[in-house]
Amino acid sequence: MTDFIAHRNPLSRDTHGLWEHSTETGRLAQCFAAAWGAGDIAYLAGLWHDLGKYAAEFQEMIGGDPDAHLEGQPAPRKRVNHSSAGALWAMQRALEAKQRGLGMILGYVIAGHHAGLPDWDPTEGGGGLKDRLTQTSHLERALAAKPPRDLLDFPFPELTLGAGKDLSLWIRLLASALFDADFLDTEAFFNRQKSKDRRGWADLATLSQKLDDHLATFEGVTGDVNKVRGEVQAACRKAADLPPGLFSLTVPTGGGKTLSSLAFALDHAQRHGLRRVIYAVPFTSIIEQTADVFRAALGGDAVLEHHSALDPDGNTSRSRLASENWDAPLIVTTTVQLFDSLFAARTSKVRKLHNIAGSVLILDEAQALPPAVLRPVTIVLDQLVKFYGVTVVLCTATQPALRSVFKELGEAREIAPDPPRLFEALKRVTVTWLSDRTPWDQLAARMATEPRALAIVNTRREARALVDLLPDGAVHLSTWQCPAHRQTLLETVRTPDAPVRVVSTSLIEAGVDIDFPVVFRAWTGLDSLAQAAGRCNREGKLDKGQFVVFRPEGAPPRGHILQAVTALETVRGTYGENCFTPQAFRDYFEALYWAKGDTLDKYGMGRLLNLGGAKLQPHLAFRTAAQAFQMIEDGQQAVIVPFDECAERLIDELRRVGPSRDLLRKLQRYTVPLTRWDFDALSKLGVTETLDGLPVLTDQSLYHPDLGLDVPGLSEPRLNILNI
Repeated sequence: MTDFIAHRNPLSRDTHGLWEHSTETGRLAQCFAAAWGAGDIAYLAGLWHDLGKYAAEFQEMIGGDPDAHLEGQPAPRKRVNHSSAGALWAMQRALEAKQRGLGMILGYVIAGHHAGLPDWDPTEGGGGLKDRLTQTSHLERALAAKPPRDLLDFPFPELTLGAGKDLSLWIRLLASALFDADFLDTEAFFNRQKSKDRRGWADLATLSQKLDDHLATFEGVTGDVNKVRGEVQAACRKAADLPPGLFSLTVPTGGGKTLSSLAFALDHAQRHGLRRVIYAVPFTSIIEQTADVFRAALGGDAVLEHHSALDPDGNTSRSRLASENWDAPLIVTTTVQLFDSLFAARTSKVRKLHNIAGSVLILDEAQALPPAVLRPVTIVLDQLVKFYGVTVVLCTATQPALRSVFKELGEAREIAPDPPRLFEALKRVTVTWLSDRTPWDQLAARMATEPRALAIVNTRREARALVDLLPDGAVHLSTWQCPAHRQTLLETVRTPDAPVRVVSTSLIEAGVDIDFPVVFRAWTGLDSLAQAAGRCNREGKLDKGQFVVFRPEGAPPRGHILQAVTALETVRGTYGENCFTPQAFRDYFEALYWAKGDTLDKYGMGRLLNLGGAKLQPHLAFRTAAQAFQMIEDGQQAVIVPFDECAERLIDELRRVGPSRDLLRKLQRYTVPLTRWDFDALSKLGVTETLDGLPVLTDQSLYHPDLGLDVPGLSEPRLNILNI
């Protein structure tokens, strides 16, 4: 059984036996999928996924090219389709067992284990599963090589999904179990040391003890703000005993929800046998601060930080093995990475999904979920809670009224003790609403009279226009700067009582721990106003801070901002100036969702995936859905920038040895997200190079030491709270 080869190491010339690889992949996949009762089916997928490699054509080719087994990518060498044979065999065995539906499910998963989950019948081009299941020559060539009968004749399991399960999500999780098992066993052959390095994380009990030790250092700190934080933390610890399910944590900004929610998650996971904590933040721009808060509490190597920005597009052996699978006890990521993966088709994105099952999933700033994808996102969250052992925590000061729109979503259990009272206790600002439009030069002059002042605007262009009018020394923050650059600037801003004037886009509104006596916010939705007010007198050191809402000069708001402002006006008509309360936030979101109407599933996930459908419909469009789904309108492409000497060393390492998981994690801090057309324009200038699917800026003069990426003609993305 070891004469057939699955992989060959080009350096050592060692070979990876095909029987050994198939059975070990099956074993791993079975372990992964057992968490939701699909272990036997996953084992079969692993056993048959490489059946096509038995064909003489593949065995001849694998001797000379370590990437010969890859499919779906152009290459100078001929590629052998080895994934269709296993899909065909699964369908043949399923028809014999009168389980055509299970045959199709295995067909999607096996056929997609390199090129990604396919559509059943694409509207354009070929490559759909329907077409591939008619190409019997792939199976005939594999069977001609006489694979082991133990492999071919393995007993066929029965499929029992149960009522209410969404088939498309179930298939993606099954695919995840196979894809990750395949990647891991392949990695163990090519790089045993890297495989061993995956096991170096601290367990949940150790992390929980470290957090307890860290929180103990705050005992005895006085003041109204710290009293509220203590109440919230105690409530989180108590709620951890409750059964897994859907929770909300409604705490006003500055109420200490970041560490308190982590305390809940670690306690809850241990008491209910859950495997990990996944903390998802809405902004790529603030993930590094959240991760740093956790590292300060738990230790420098306790957190797996995974941005949405940096996943290799290439499909080489190196880039595939470098992709993340979230095999750590504590992951900090973005909602973009999370939900793009949950609706993905690409193997490198899908492979992590099985590790979401049996986890605590905290959605920080849950109000930032884009309305355009709210219906499919809500359906998936509901499925994860009901069928995959996931506890979901909606964590925010401005709780979205999801259940008022999506009746099928279960009632969230509130963790915080009496949210209205907490909001009243943490009223730390006086709000001034300016009705007339405010020219930028007037706002700059007003800011110049304040020793410390923060202005938050809606677009990156507005931020640059305003900062240019301020006295020297003003700080500009936007996503045109890489995270490492912003972190350096934020350290100067946080210096207590130091005179400084800051102009930022909304990236500063969530998860950025700063405190200003005076904050100006451009007119926007109520949720963003509340977050901006949370940067004013955050620590309660003043009797009241000054929070000023102004109408900026220029074109009136459009798109999402216009709808948000309209919903705000509706709420102000009811509550007047007292609109920063939990009930006002609920009414605001109900008005906003009503205005969105049918666009709550803008990209048609319900139609493409039969999402949440009452009947099991196996004719699904995985690839089309993945291409259509956008957490951020217009898509984004991250560019690595040579911000400092450390970045330059990392880029050189990428150029010399290619991507690794550790290297990609370090490079995340040196990326700038661009719209697709901005990235295309940058590429046409000839100032980027692509290294293993990762674009790198080669002209350092285009990265300004204060402002970040400085390329004439960069467009302003459509306004979306995830990309500004």
